[in-house]
Amino acid sequence: MFKGLIGKKIGMTQIFDEAGAAVPITLIEAGPCYVTQVRSADKDGYSAVQLGYDEVKPKRLTKGELGHLSKNNLPPLRFLREFRAKETGVSEGDVVNVDIFGIGDHVDVTGTSKGKGFTGAVKRFNFAGGPRTHGQSDRERAPGSHGSGTTPGRVYKGVRAPGHSGNVRVTAANLQVAFVDPERNLIGVRGSVPGSRGGLVLIKEARKA
Repeated sequence: MFKGLIGKKIGMTQIFDEAGAAVPITLIEAGPCYVTQVRSADKDGYSAVQLGYDEVKPKRLTKGELGHLSKNNLPPLRFLREFRAKETGVSEGDVVNVDIFGIGDHVDVTGTSKGKGFTGAVKRFNFAGGPRTHGQSDRERAPGSHGSGTTPGRVYKGVRAPGHSGNVRVTAANLQVAFVDPERNLIGVRGSVPGSRGGLVLIKEARKA
């Protein structure tokens, strides 16, 4: 059975377990999601489920997007995302809610990390920096030399150096579901989730569980 949801990160809070210990959780408002398309290995070459989330006014979408949704009499949906699935178990037009997950399940949560802008090597890659003594006064947070001599006479691609940090797709793997509220479309996972408040996240069954 397919297990996947699209949602928005609300923020972090804590709940208390049966032993009275505080458990940090991230609350996500997920669903209701509509099954907008089901892909099969016979027809498309792979098996997947496309979900739609967040109803909007029709004028926010293109005619192509509205036509794609109207085939199954679905409302205008802002976000469409595809989830790979070996067994789908759903049909186009179905509605998926947070009750597909239960407390204790393990999930992978994918989001876009917070952008940090142009960042130095110490912050970006945890470089140690240079010593504070022995005459140097302005090289504490410098990356040091990463070039080479006559051969090859250039800097290799992919070298760890200052540059744009954050704002990339990140997956937090194997998080445990600690809270489910179907009435308010809320799901809470133990630990942190990439992205800022209000950021779009994808929740799916853990691959490594």
